[in-house]
Amino acid sequence: MSVLRRTLVLSGVLVLAAAGCGSNSLDNGSSSSSSSAPTSAPSSGGPDLSGALPAKIKSAGKIVVGVDASYPPNESLQGGKTVVGMDVDLFNAVAQKFGVTVEWQPASFDTIITGVQGGKYDVGVSSFTINDKRKQQVNMVSYFNAGTLWATAKGNPKGINADDACGKTVAVQKGTTQEQDDLPKRQAKCKAEGKPAIKTLPRDKQDQSTADLVSGKADAMLADSPVVLYAIKQTNGKLEQLGDIYDAAPYGYVVPKAQTEFAAAIVQALKALQTEGTYKSTLAKWNNDSGAISDFAVNP
Repeated sequence: MSVLRRTLVLSGVLVLAAAGCGSNSLDNGSSSSSSSAPTSAPSSGGPDLSGALPAKIKSAGKIVVGVDASYPPNESLQGGKTVVGMDVDLFNAVAQKFGVTVEWQPASFDTIITGVQGGKYDVGVSSFTINDKRKQQVNMVSYFNAGTLWATAKGNPKGINADDACGKTVAVQKGTTQEQDDLPKRQAKCKAEGKPAIKTLPRDKQDQSTADLVSGKADAMLADSPVVLYAIKQTNGKLEQLGDIYDAAPYGYVVPKAQTEFAAAIVQALKALQTEGTYKSTLAKWNNDSGAISDFAVNP
């Protein structure tokens, strides 16, 4: 899955730094940034959804969101403290439909769902691919469609074949669909065919995986398609796409399992944004309008 976070810093030929570092556990403190969404009343257009807010959010006047801010263009840190990106702009617009602000709290990707379950975050927004395992843990509200894509160094000097990467070193972010679902299946195929295992290089953040590929530490990487395409563009010809996008699936907002009314209201907010044109224009701002969907739903 995807899943889904990464800031590339260019210097000289190319240096990638983990400027998007978030907390590594649920207990660590982290920086946060709030949106400028109004607190007094919902934005104009569409139904008044404020009545569907959980009591905790209504009382605080804000939605606390867990995000792995190292996944541009979807979510990343600007200036080391402000969370920006497609997901940020779109969910800020969703929050406006409820008349509340958003407090973005950077965190490690693989801690966010647990954080939502435990009440540390009200919602998780971090390019989470919707899958059956996650739907058993939380409610997921679909809002975008993305697939998986591989990348190699320019010219594919290691001769990587995504369908036969046995014995190769592959960079991947921890907790993503790619790490938990995709690569294990490929590993099983290598084993069944008596070939050497894929040498996975799991990282806490996607920008670290990209840096591993650029530096030659990894032979290839795989991640969500918008993120790989962005990394290729940002590395100024150092990387290239390998093969086509596959396993396209929707991203989902992560909402506590018990909050079905809130999840359904988020669907209504997305529909209102679609009707007024904000949904498409927000995706287009980040060159991601090809991933637009129209069938927003809870646990599709």
